[in-house]
Amino acid sequence: SHLKGQRGGLFLRRIADRMTKYGKGLTACDESAGTIGVRFERVGIENSEENRRRYRQLLFETSAGPACLSGAILDPETLFQNHENGQSFPSFLKSRGISVGVKPHLKVAELPGTGGETVMQGLDSLADRLKEYKKAGAEFTKWRSPIKIDTRKGLPTALAIESNMRDLARFALISQMEGLVPIVEPDVLMEGDHDLRTARKVNEEIQSVLWRECIKHGVDIQSTVLKTSLVLPGKNCKESFTVREIARQNLVAFANTVPPAMPGIVFLSGGQPFFDVAARLSALNSEKPAFGVKHAPWQLSFSWSAALQLPVMELCRGKEGEMPLDDMAKLYAQELKIASLAARGKYNFDQGRGDHKGE
Repeated sequence: SHLKGQRGGLFLRRIADRMTKYGKGLTACDESAGTIGVRFERVGIENSEENRRRYRQLLFETSAGPACLSGAILDPETLFQNHENGQSFPSFLKSRGISVGVKPHLKVAELPGTGGETVMQGLDSLADRLKEYKKAGAEFTKWRSPIKIDTRKGLPTALAIESNMRDLARFALISQMEGLVPIVEPDVLMEGDHDLRTARKVNEEIQSVLWRECIKHGVDIQSTVLKTSLVLPGKNCKESFTVREIARQNLVAFANTVPPAMPGIVFLSGGQPFFDVAARLSALNSEKPAFGVKHAPWQLSFSWSAALQLPVMELCRGKEGEMPLDDMAKLYAQELKIASLAARGKYNFDQGRGDHKGE
């Protein structure tokens, strides 16, 4: 097998189990220099390599890290940077019990013949890059495949789903062959006016093709982690749905399609405000026991970037290009504690929080 015998498989499964530990989640710090630059400039911070390093150091040093985080996803630039104490970031994170991941894909490209649907580039040279990343300390990888719903245009097309899910399966296989745990990430974008039932149907199609392709490619399911969007109505949907209705539709969609051998699902935030996405994750976990553990055996947790980081960055606004590091660290630790409670179904959110409010 590609896992080089039982020891290879066990090694990766142990990492996957650590990444999906109950009550812990992943912090996604894998924004490219361009993406984080847009966020920095919005609040008056210069987008220099040193500012990116200092900012990521703040995220990695958080007092809530050991209790709330099982892993951190890094951009390749950050993987090769050091803490100010001279330690590499991967070795600093591991010293705190936090697994180290990296985003190895390149840029989005248009899928010919679809009128604007996309695939992610970078599979051809993936194995070579992964060898470098593993040497630098990476233990897992993550590949994102964005998918758009547009019911009027008939999107997503079967071609876009097949192409993207096949790429995710190939990425997963190559990662495992290089001794790294893959996170497969089909990201259904929030744009659109589709309702919750349509979102569930599309997500079920995507997940069923993803896992069929993974099995066809010989991917070890127990050494694979799923990162996905919550099943949500489009943000312009005029119908309203409660947070509990959203939670139940998510549980049904994933129970219908995700293999029970896969250890955990971590949800992306995808532009949802922090307190809404925390409420939705908590509702999912509190509904799970009634739904039945045999139907929903996986850990359900977080892998958030914007939801955690945008409020933290907002504290830089009006500070003349300075980062108020102490205040930022305090807010980030508070958010991680809430995220950890949500991953246990124990975050007590305000009435109406996490609902989708139509017009």
